[in-house]
Amino acid sequence: MTVMTAAAAGSGAAAAKSEKLFSFGLLSDVQYSDKEDGASFHGTPRYYRYALQQLDRAVEAMRAAGVTFALHLGDIVDYHNVLLPDCPDSGLPASKKALREVLQHFDRLGRPTLHLLGNHCLYNHRREELSARLGIRQLQQRQDGVWDAPHSYYTYSPGPGWRFICLDGYDVSILGWPPGHPLHEQARSLLEANNPNEDKNSGKGLVGLQRRFVKFGGGVSAAQLAWLQQQLEAAAAAGERVICCCHLCFYPDTCSPVCLMWNYNEVLEVLQRYAGTVVATMAGHAHMDGMATDEAGIRHRVCKAVLETPPGRECYGIVDVYPDAIHIRGVDTFASEHWPLPPLAAAPAPPPGDAAAAVEQPRPSSVAVRA
Repeated sequence: MTVMTAAAAGSGAAAAKSEKLFSFGLLSDVQYSDKEDGASFHGTPRYYRYALQQLDRAVEAMRAAGVTFALHLGDIVDYHNVLLPDCPDSGLPASKKALREVLQHFDRLGRPTLHLLGNHCLYNHRREELSARLGIRQLQQRQDGVWDAPHSYYTYSPGPGWRFICLDGYDVSILGWPPGHPLHEQARSLLEANNPNEDKNSGKGLVGLQRRFVKFGGGVSAAQLAWLQQQLEAAAAAGERVICCCHLCFYPDTCSPVCLMWNYNEVLEVLQRYAGTVVATMAGHAHMDGMATDEAGIRHRVCKAVLETPPGRECYGIVDVYPDAIHIRGVDTFASEHWPLPPLAAAPAPPPGDAAAAVEQPRPSSVAVRA
């Protein structure tokens, strides 16, 4: 069963008349744990063990579709693993066993999978371990020529003319950095300044977009923003299209404010400067589908969670990329959509000053996140 509007179906048929460039599999928030079913804080059912069966069916369909790669938008394992006892057979901690199992299931695809760091990933594992186990280190070395990077953002090219930029939304965060680390301390200061609750995971009393300042969120550092701008400059100069990905959400109209990056507005400012080169963003975290096009013409997509998909249902998409359009073939609970690509834009004039200085300047409407 595929969820698709009549307009999307018609547009997809039109896209099929042009030559497809490549396809990729799309899913988010597997959040596997070897435990009984449960529920979120809001009472939404969660199917922890069944998530692996969901993943298997998605991988099988992606293989059959001949995808070039898969994109998983973060939270590969669930927090509950840290509460479970060690595996009685191997002695492995439950967190390590869960990560190993999920990656074995992804490996059945026989193609690369792009992984992003989510909050549940960081509840279970150290950042450097995740970067190694999720293949982030290898992609940094192969695609970006960077060795032993302390950060977890990277790029990937599926073929000529396209660049995927994978951001680390927990670059500035309480999670993933030890106390005393500059990015940990910066996150702590931001939360103290913007969330008066003793429990910083609570958004109680916060209003509107201010609700994004919770402990399970995070932001993008000035160093990462400068790197993002450099990547976009290079993509524009090379005549490439860009899809930008993150676990946390980019655009307010696609999700609850609590799911946004802390400095989503600064990230958007950089992306919108390269509209036409940047054609879409993709995110997870919200556990619900969300879709919107911003004022610069960039399409923003948030993806429903595998974890909250009941037995007998499906939750993944196959994304077909054409020279003039992108078509998401959503399966069952995963929404389909289609959008035409705008003309490829010329590289914009650089902002005043160097890239790092340009993205560091605070504005009255934002809270700057700077390293």
